[in-house]
Amino acid sequence: LNTPSMQLQNNSQRRLLVVTESLGVGGTVSHLIRTLPRLAASGWSVVTFCLTERGERAGQVEAAGVEVAASPRLARRKGSFLRYPAHVALATNNLYWLMQRWRPHIAHFYLPGPYLIGAHVAIAARIPIKIMSRRSLSDYQRSWPLVAKLERRLHTKMDAVIGNSRAVVRQLIEEGIPETKVRLIYNGIEVSPVLPDRNEARQALGLDSDTLVGVVIANLIHYKGHRELVRGLSHLEQELPENWRILVAGRDHGIRAELEELAAARGISHRIQFLGEYSDIPRLLAAADFGLLTSREEGFSNVILEGMAAGLAMIVTDVGGNAEAVLHGETGLVVPPRNPKAIGDAILELARNPEQRKRLGAAARKRVEREFSIDKCVKAHADLYEEMLDKIEARKVAAE
Repeated sequence: LNTPSMQLQNNSQRRLLVVTESLGVGGTVSHLIRTLPRLAASGWSVVTFCLTERGERAGQVEAAGVEVAASPRLARRKGSFLRYPAHVALATNNLYWLMQRWRPHIAHFYLPGPYLIGAHVAIAARIPIKIMSRRSLSDYQRSWPLVAKLERRLHTKMDAVIGNSRAVVRQLIEEGIPETKVRLIYNGIEVSPVLPDRNEARQALGLDSDTLVGVVIANLIHYKGHRELVRGLSHLEQELPENWRILVAGRDHGIRAELEELAAARGISHRIQFLGEYSDIPRLLAAADFGLLTSREEGFSNVILEGMAAGLAMIVTDVGGNAEAVLHGETGLVVPPRNPKAIGDAILELARNPEQRKRLGAAARKRVEREFSIDKCVKAHADLYEEMLDKIEARKVAAE
């Protein structure tokens, strides 16, 4: 076990243990990096346990006062770590002894693997309060029917379960969790008061000032809908302004070559620029005229909020919580999923109406400031934690 440099004795602070896969990349990691330091600054003693590896962003949360422990990965293999019993056994053992030594008041589980392992360990270690966060729709259960059964059993042992969109909350209730245990807490982001300079951002990306630019920030995974986007764009070559580009940022999960071939076959490969993993997201957003997320499935996307906070009109598919963030016709455009024509029509609408783009983008930024701030998200978590602790104290008093 990569033991953190924390005081493992039982101190007087409220102790929160977060169990996740790693602090590497992804929406859950971004959420944790935003929320956990703020909880630590507000008086919570916070430890994050990573089941697979620390991840490249672990130092970022440690510098902000959050301790990180990690179970070393026994081997670099593809696929879920749940497929490898030796690693699961080691991680389970390390997590159990951490719980026994530190005795957290609350154990909070993120993502399916950490939930399956962490919740069982927390039950065995008799942790007082157990909370699970579901951050996506449960489509993964179709490929893992045993996981679905195990999760439903664990639901009965949870003190609270959090969904990050109404769509996720509905699924949790359908899985048999009482409504009184289910909470809706939206993702939150920081809204910078000053946006990067548009001209400088474009110069850095080699874009002319008059180029119409759309941006997609999503890992190249089949369900993110890049294929539908390319097909939708292929019908617009003669209708869009002479200079237009779509910037695609995200890690390739095996479909980039197919997408490039599709774009070439449709005659628009020179219009779509694949950037790979791109670290300076604010600059990328600053260079754009509108944003896109054409997923087939989502929970609640941070990327949508980041685009809105940058003042972009967003085109999103009506899946998961997308339409809870983007209000159609007010802060962006919402289109049906798996529908290239609808995607193309929405792009054409924004391309032809710069004043509409400006109006939607301004309204989108105000909506994020009002409804999806990181402070609001952190407060909702802290309030839930305090509520759960109060209930435990009330039970103790009643028992006495």
